[in-house]
Amino acid sequence: MHSDDRQGNSRRLGVLILGRKRPGFDQEWNQLVCRKSIASLTELGFDCVGAEAPVVDDATTHAALDRVEQARCEALLLLQPSIAHGQLALTVMQRWRGPVVLWATPERPGDGKVSSCSLVGQHLWASALSQAGHPFESVYGDADSPALRTELVRAIELASTYKHISRAKVGVIGTYVPGFIDLAAEPFLLRKQLGAQLHALSLPQYMERVHLLPEEVVEKDVQRVLDLHLRKTNVTEEMLAVNSRCYLAMREVMEEEGLDALALQCWPELPNMIGQWPYLAVSRLTSEGHAVSIEGDVDGCIHMLMNSCLKLGPSFLTDWLEHDQKEIFFWHPGMAPMIMCEAVGAEGGPELDQHFNLAKPYVVNGQIRIGEPVTVMRLWRCGSGYRLTAFEGTTRTPRRRLSGNTALVEVEGEDVPSRFDRLLHAGMPHHVLLSYGHHAETYRRLARLFGIEWIA
Repeated sequence: MHSDDRQGNSRRLGVLILGRKRPGFDQEWNQLVCRKSIASLTELGFDCVGAEAPVVDDATTHAALDRVEQARCEALLLLQPSIAHGQLALTVMQRWRGPVVLWATPERPGDGKVSSCSLVGQHLWASALSQAGHPFESVYGDADSPALRTELVRAIELASTYKHISRAKVGVIGTYVPGFIDLAAEPFLLRKQLGAQLHALSLPQYMERVHLLPEEVVEKDVQRVLDLHLRKTNVTEEMLAVNSRCYLAMREVMEEEGLDALALQCWPELPNMIGQWPYLAVSRLTSEGHAVSIEGDVDGCIHMLMNSCLKLGPSFLTDWLEHDQKEIFFWHPGMAPMIMCEAVGAEGGPELDQHFNLAKPYVVNGQIRIGEPVTVMRLWRCGSGYRLTAFEGTTRTPRRRLSGNTALVEVEGEDVPSRFDRLLHAGMPHHVLLSYGHHAETYRRLARLFGIEWIA
């Protein structure tokens, strides 16, 4: 998420108060609802732009949207405290290409009259938006309601994520690794459905960058790794310089090219030509909040970026190793975000080691924390469109230990073999993402915003 979308500790949010030139209903209630609603948004950390006065016609709507666009607001919320002019929905759609959030508020309780018709008005707008194919989220409730505030924040995050992904620049160094054809990216489909652009980068040039980094810069980064106090098995401190070079080179590439996410072809070239796997570097970057994937998995790193924009925390990109009726055992060779593992120094905490297969450093062995709610998810392209799935569970104590990163997840709902069979026939790639918390409903709604096929 770009820093210029923020203002101090507040987030700039476009807010239009929808009205009409001949106001009807209970205007005292209308004004009370407006004050409470704006105060609630402010308490939630939003700097509301455009809400200085109601919009009642094309001229006032365009003027308010001018202010919203000049402030580079991350999302647009439409508040309709009493039923507004429905024709303005078309004006808003012409000016604001991304999703909008419709907030309908309750009637005044107990006075025996219809006070606002707010929900009726937002229903009218929602119908127009839907028939025009314009994405939106809808919430209904009082500004003081904790449940409403939770839904409101989620709706704003979804709209904001759509905007960030549609403007994202995604890099891939090299391509997918040999044989992993299910990870192949399609740049024009990516642009058509998600809006993001794919930027291809040279693997040889990346390796050249690794070698040319100044020694003093590398030494400082090695010290930062040593300060993490990670246990070491079959590796020495003298080996760290090469991995610091990998880490610094990836950061440089992302900064220079303005990348929001990065996929790296990690094998067979890197361990064979520079003598190390880049997995410690990847683990550090993802722990810092960067969307970085291995094995050239472009859609995987885009999904990581979605998690970041939605503020769902880091993601573990993993293989689906085995399963039974209710549990799935996930594993990858040692590049999970260290902050997703058990604590440093604890049993199962991150430690540095050699790769189990091609015995070269550095992988980060570490157990994904046990007893945590998690969501298993995946975005992927298939045929002429994108698909998305997400389902929930809880991490359990693994019945056996493997090197690398592991997570045993007890899945909620449908039995695992039936779910796996359906996902296989939907073309899901062999990588999935694991994130803490239960977020399946959030991703169902994000799929709806983008027009992505949802695989339940």
